[in-house]
Amino acid sequence: MSDSKKKTGNPDRSTINTKEPYEMQYWKDKFGVSSQQLTGAVRAAGKNAKAVEEYLKNKKK
Repeated sequence: MSDSKKKTGNPDRSTINTKEPYEMQYWKDKFGVSSQQLTGAVRAAGKNAKAVEEYLKNKKK
């Protein structure tokens, strides 16, 4: 199910939706990675933001 732009409130920052450009931009900036790196991390670790963050940290080691 995609985000409804009509519903406002607290954003769900626990998951990453790679289909939304504004979300991609947010997470790219937060993690300091490219679109390709972020997409690959989501494919490998799933959409959970903490899992993606851990994946990216381990990848840099």
